[in-house]
Amino acid sequence: VNEAALRAVRDGRRFATQADLEESIEVVIAGYQKKNAIMTDEEKKIVAYHEIGHALVAAKQTNSAPVQKITIVPRTSGALGYTMQVEEGNHYLMSKAEMENKIATLTGGRAAEEFHSVTTGASNDIEQATKLARAMITRYGMSDDFDMVALETVTNQYLGGDASLACSAETQTKIDQRVVELVKKQHERAVNILPENRAKLDELARHLYEKETITGEEFMHILNEA
Repeated sequence: VNEAALRAVRDGRRFATQADLEESIEVVIAGYQKKNAIMTDEEKKIVAYHEIGHALVAAKQTNSAPVQKITIVPRTSGALGYTMQVEEGNHYLMSKAEMENKIATLTGGRAAEEFHSVTTGASNDIEQATKLARAMITRYGMSDDFDMVALETVTNQYLGGDASLACSAETQTKIDQRVVELVKKQHERAVNILPENRAKLDELARHLYEKETITGEEFMHILNEA
């Protein structure tokens, strides 16, 4: 709300609008738009495929949050684009299936890049997917190997949350193996979803490349067109 108010003041207005609030959410998530950033056509095309990869994998899974917005406008956080998903209604718990879907969606960008050339653009996705997979195994008891044993403890969770493993070196090695297997399995799911929808991937990526920002409604309309 503060960010929306600042945006209104900068534009010389006395009231914040819905557009101000929507933009303020994006500023908090990804930073301000880098209006002076210039990408090459090839980079812009790769980023368009990357973001549509995320959105397409999300849309083709059940129990996945709906896509709200997709953009390839660079932000001050360093993001060259992002796909915004918003849960419908209040959501306090995540099931194992939902977390696996989230990992698959995170790998969707790289999976789409693999049709052209693999880039460094998936670094944040890789970090988030690995962190989520590790938490499933060490903190949430979602692994058959370790059952409901807490293998990681989190201290000062309201001050950033420092995590430390509470297990032997041998168990740590097994955890690493399971994390790799989990992420790899979800990456394979994403890789299987995209070729089945290759025509839509190409069409949506072209549309995003041209418009730079599209809504979830636009995305779903094109996806569901015959």
